[in-house]
Amino acid sequence: MSHLTHFDASGQAHMVDVGSKAETQRVAVAKGSIHMLPATLATIQQGDAKKGDVLGIARIAAIQGSKRTSELIPLCHPIPLTKVSVEFEIAATDNTIHCTVTAETVGRTGVEMEALTATSIALLTIYDMCKAIDRGMQIKEIRLLEKAGGKSGHWQAPG
Repeated sequence: MSHLTHFDASGQAHMVDVGSKAETQRVAVAKGSIHMLPATLATIQQGDAKKGDVLGIARIAAIQGSKRTSELIPLCHPIPLTKVSVEFEIAATDNTIHCTVTAETVGRTGVEMEALTATSIALLTIYDMCKAIDRGMQIKEIRLLEKAGGKSGHWQAPG
């Protein structure tokens, strides 16, 4: 098992020094899901939720969240994002919306946290906008699917 990079030799938390790393194209893809009642999904699909276009607002929230990741995660570097895309897939058979976020940068550190944060924020926004009709929604399986760039190269989740 490799060592935890956010701790120095004496066990104190610190921000990792990325100053000597090369700037490379870096990409991360994260995914998560939110399960809901059939009526909630129908409301979202019909676009007649009281608060407006649920998926459109969740997309904007995800992008906004990705840009604020370093303000939320204490030891995360602020990085200049070059692209953030947010895709929703509706699985009507099990009343679930899947959210996939791809974050990109050219920099010295990866964008995994930005992709994961954006995914979380998108799903939380869906919850917030629909909680008046379905407090039992479940956010599930937020995870990194893939990352590329930098010294560690390409990684893809098994399965």
